[in-house]
Amino acid sequence: MMSATSTLALTHFVTLADTFDKDKVTPGVLGFIVFAVIGGAVWLLMKSMNKHMKKVDFEEQPQGSEAGGTASAASPEPKTG
Repeated sequence: MMSATSTLALTHFVTLADTFDKDKVTPGVLGFIVFAVIGGAVWLLMKSMNKHMKKVDFEEQPQGSEAGGTASAASPEPKTG
């Protein structure tokens, strides 16, 4: 059983739906082109990222050689001359 307010609300929605222009809400060809360009750009970025990630060397160096390398890099070289 519908009340008077719900019936009144539905009649307002029906009149809004009749005046609703469906041509104004579709993205059309331009929307498809923009979406396709963004999709292509994301695909190219992912391809480039995978290429760069394959170049990364993930092997860890032993602790002993790392400490020795930083100590020699921190001490200044003696000047000759």
